[in-house]
This record gives sequence, structure tokens and C-alpha cells, in this order.
Amino acid sequence: MSISFDDTATAFAYKSDKELKQSRFLFSTMGYPLFVPVGTRLTPLLIRGKLPLINKIVRSTIFKQFVGGETLEETALIGDLLGKYGVQVILDYGVEGKESEVDFEYATEQFIKVIEYAATRHNIPFISVKITGLARFGLLQTLDEAPRLRSGIHDHEMEMDEWDRVRDRMYRICEVAAEKNIGVLIDAEESWIQDPIDRLTTEMMAVFNKERAIVYNTIQLYRHDRLEFLKMSHRIAIQENFILGMKLVRGAYMEKERARASQKGYASPIQADKAATDEDFDTATAYCIEHLDKIAIIVASHNEASNLKAVQLLKNNGLPLNHPHVHFSQLYGMSDNITFNLAKEGCSVSKYLPFGPIKDVIPYLMRRAQENTSVAGQTGRELALIKKELLRRKM
Repeated sequence: MSISFDDTATAFAYKSDKELKQSRFLFSTMGYPLFVPVGTRLTPLLIRGKLPLINKIVRSTIFKQFVGGETLEETALIGDLLGKYGVQVILDYGVEGKESEVDFEYATEQFIKVIEYAATRHNIPFISVKITGLARFGLLQTLDEAPRLRSGIHDHEMEMDEWDRVRDRMYRICEVAAEKNIGVLIDAEESWIQDPIDRLTTEMMAVFNKERAIVYNTIQLYRHDRLEFLKMSHRIAIQENFILGMKLVRGAYMEKERARASQKGYASPIQADKAATDEDFDTATAYCIEHLDKIAIIVASHNEASNLKAVQLLKNNGLPLNHPHVHFSQLYGMSDNITFNLAKEGCSVSKYLPFGPIKDVIPYLMRRAQENTSVAGQTGRELALIKKELLRRKM
């Protein structure tokens, strides 16, 4: 294949020398052993303290690297810039972990506003939604733990009323998305709240995915049960005659999952090792590509080998790289060498672009910091590519 993820000229064409040097500084700092563990604990506390200096530092470093802006208007500038290079955008209003009905209703209104905005742009095919922005974590955990709730039978009327309100919020969001032809990607979350999210997402797909994929679920392949869940979801889609929308990721809660399993004494849902995760991810990708008549897939990966395998599968099967049921995606601020070179090759590819007030996107930013240090070589890889491009520009 002509594609090369070592082509830094293509990867960083959209960045100025100054911006590249700022990224180099950030990833260099994140490489220090104690920086991320200490920073992820202190930063949320300092932001809540509303200290102007801390706010300014966060805004000019990690926020600038990984977030589109605080408002849609700010984020539009990034979206337009990416569009010039054939890169699309998945907009993510960065709200999660709220607890009040007022907050949930406000978030619902914001998600609908984002959908309506996306429909006016040429390169925003999807938005992302976290159910923890629409429902209490405690409610989701109760639903996950009580089997009787899964059949719809429960003797706590208040909780069922609350869940009905969550379903109504999700329905309203999906209804507008279907009208505007904008995809809604439901994020995966911790395993102990995932079951009701899966069921709600499947319910929405059965309603809105009859003719095209509007609603997408997300599976984290670092869980050893998710490959079978994908196949089960496919069977349900066939039985109920809808298109299965599925975003494939490796996952973002591995340390938390293992720690909770150890603390509570149950078998960890996490794969035994990274090799098993990689194998399931690539197998899941191949499975989806084999069934594109009924599955729409988003390959959301920062793994170069997995992206290359997906592209090769499309070519081997005589399928266009911009097949309407195949999309690639990476997080904004990471793996530009993958995103921009996939776009150059003609793939449908996007940047996952969060936006929102700093205080609301702090949980997202802390996960990005942890991910860059927990994934073997991620920070080093980003840094090496940036240094390579800066050196190339000097020559």
C-alpha cells in the first residue's frame, strides 16, 4: 500500500512550527514519571478552586492539545481547519458525571444544539454522547446489578420513573439526529454500568437504524466478553431488521476495572494481556467488514497495525476506502500520523473533538493524560514524530 504512517509532512501540515513546539513541550513533560500521577490528582482540585493562573496553564497546554474549545464557535475554527485536509469531526460536548435532573435536561438541550449545528457543517457526520451526562451513575449501577430490572419488572417506582426520563432524553436526541442525518455515538463506560447503556442503545438502534445507521454503540475490546457481544448484537440486528452501528475501541478504564475487580473479589473483565486485546480488536474489525450489509463500523484506534489491517481488508475485498459503512477515527491531539495519512489515502476519517468549559472536560483530559502514559510507548511515539517533523522543516 502507498499509505505510510511515518509521513510526518502530511501528519502535521495543519500545524505551525510554534504549535508543534508547544506539543513537543507537553508530551516531553508528560513523559516524566511523576507528572501524570500527581497532575491528574491535583488538577481537578485546582480547577475547582478557580485559580486564574492554573486555569491559564491548563488552557494553554493540555486543554489546547486535546480539546476544540470551550464553545461551539471556538471549536468551529478547528473543525474548519481539519476539513481543509479531508478530515471530518466527531463533536463531543464534554459533559459527564452530573447528578441532577436540571443538569441532565440542560445536557440534553446542548446535545440537540450540537446536532443542529453539525447539520450545518460539511464535515461533521457524528456527535458523541455519554449516558453519564444524561443519567445518574448510581441509577445505572442499580440497573446493571439488578437482573429483575432487565425484564422491566421492578418494585421501585421512583427508579423506573427516573429511567423512563433517561430513555426520553435519549429518544429526543436520536429523533433530531435522524431528522438531520447526524450519527449519534454512545460512549462505552465502566463495566458495572454498561449493561443498561447497551440495552438503551440497542433499543434506540431498533427505532432509528432501519434505513441507515444513526445510532452507534461502543465496545471496548480490552474486555474479554465484547467480541461475543458484537456477534450477539449482530444477531439481534438481523432479527429486528435494523443496521447495527458499532464503534470499536480498545478501552479507557483498564486500571480502574482491574482495581475494582480485585477490591470486590470478582473476576476481572479485562483481557489477560495486550496481545489478547489486539487480537479481539482485529477480529472484531474483520467481522464487521465481512457483514457491511448489516453493520456500520467506526474503527476508533490509535494502533497503526490495526488501522493498516482494516485498510488492507477493504482493498482485499474490493471495497472502496470511503465505504459508507466504514469510518476511521482518532482523538484530537493524538495520532495525527494516522488520521491525516488515512485521509490522504481517501478513507473516511475523523478527529474525535471534545469541547466545553474547562471544569466540565477535566475528566476527559485526565483520561487522555493517563492513556498517553499507560499505553506502551504512546507518549514517546507522539514525541518522536513531532521531533522528526521539526527536524524535517529545518532541512
